[in-house]
Amino acid sequence: MKTALFIPIKLNNQRLPGKNLLPLDGRPVCDYLFQTVAKIDTIDEKYVYCSDEAIKPYLVGDLQFKKRDPRLDGFLVKVLDIIEQFVKDVDADIYILTHVTQPFTKAASIQNALEKVKSGEYDSAFSAVALQDYMWYQGKPFNYDMKNIVRTQDLEPVYMETGAFFIFTKKVFTELHQRIGNKPFIYEIDQFEAIDIDTAEDFEFAKIVAKYLNNQNEKH
Repeated sequence: MKTALFIPIKLNNQRLPGKNLLPLDGRPVCDYLFQTVAKIDTIDEKYVYCSDEAIKPYLVGDLQFKKRDPRLDGFLVKVLDIIEQFVKDVDADIYILTHVTQPFTKAASIQNALEKVKSGEYDSAFSAVALQDYMWYQGKPFNYDMKNIVRTQDLEPVYMETGAFFIFTKKVFTELHQRIGNKPFIYEIDQFEAIDIDTAEDFEFAKIVAKYLNNQNEKH
């Protein structure tokens, strides 16, 4: 089964201009994920899907540049439009979509989730964090009874999607037009992997985490 990983990236960001190239503890934000996916040898093809060739000098390992239509850089363009065009541009049996804005994504997480889809037991997989706390929805308790409040560790987890990665078969997207199929595997990631850089505040927090993680790696 042919697998293709793609990293959609644009250089004209709205909420945090130029965020994908900002220095994060001595390295561009994009370099974190680029270095991570370059280490994964179980993926056949890996692409950075960008309209601007200025990203080319940042590519590492076996990452390839795939030029995309600049219209996909529009602020109102939906991620499904980007996926649809990539699926047309690159044929594969399984696609892995991941984002540089979650720089602390682990190679092992992508690999392990990919194996679940390759096994045929699941038609897709996605990263998520498990939330075990008292949740409310539409003005009412969502996951607990106010007359019988259990300990948070005894609550049934509620899973929140993250953008670390989505893995799906071509059939899932072409037939359902979705990045998550009818039988997905929910791959739980840690809070560091879930950090997503969208705003200036997110970036300041990511800088602290990057320094901490890099210091931890140096100790080991």
